[in-house]
Amino acid sequence: MAPPESQRLPRATPVLLALETATTFGSVALVAGDRCVAEYSLQSPLTHSRRLLAGVEWIMQESGSRWEDIDGIAVSLGPGSFTGLRIGLSTVKGLVLATGKPLLGVGTLDGLAGQFRQACHLVCPVLDARKKEVYTAFYRSDAHGVCQRLSEYLVLPPEAFCAMLTEPVILVGDGAEVYGELFQERLAGRVSIAPASIYFPRAAAIGMLAVAKWRRQEFLDASTTVPVYIRPSEAELLFPKAGSPSG
Repeated sequence: MAPPESQRLPRATPVLLALETATTFGSVALVAGDRCVAEYSLQSPLTHSRRLLAGVEWIMQESGSRWEDIDGIAVSLGPGSFTGLRIGLSTVKGLVLATGKPLLGVGTLDGLAGQFRQACHLVCPVLDARKKEVYTAFYRSDAHGVCQRLSEYLVLPPEAFCAMLTEPVILVGDGAEVYGELFQERLAGRVSIAPASIYFPRAAAIGMLAVAKWRRQEFLDASTTVPVYIRPSEAELLFPKAGSPSG
């Protein structure tokens, strides 16, 4: 049954459903124009596949939304957990194919950095990439308060990351917790580490960045879009493609 008109989502353009599954902190959000209408988040050792669609259903029901209200579906593309990214993207592709809504993709690190509009220092999201490495990139707010990415997405040892920093920096992400002592030692007096409450990527941040992409009509092809892994997966390392050199 459709919700009463009084409970329907206030109309603002665009209305986007956003999913973020790059870490253990999975979330689903609904954004409308320049505001977040609703967000569902849960940190759990269980895979996102067990709760992702339930989160979408909850968001839609509690916000009084119908699929005809949705203008697009956004997803965090990575880098991050290979399994989490695959689950998120495959779920979104299924929703896109079922509803005919356009697909939008946002970098996970972009979403983390986007929470620091108006920051006066360099901003570096730092996610734990395992294998004694971190995923990161460099961002700075422009004159309009929009956090712009200055580098490619990187995966490197935290020591090498520190060696690249020559100015005050704000670090955010679970990598800043894992390697916090090292960062404080190597970057003494030049580093500010964001609080644990915003360590994890959020679907709302992904959705807000996707709004600008929707307005520019920067849609992705669901049949060819893949996650941003940066480095090869374990499967690719263990089972190289047939015909490729084995080293």
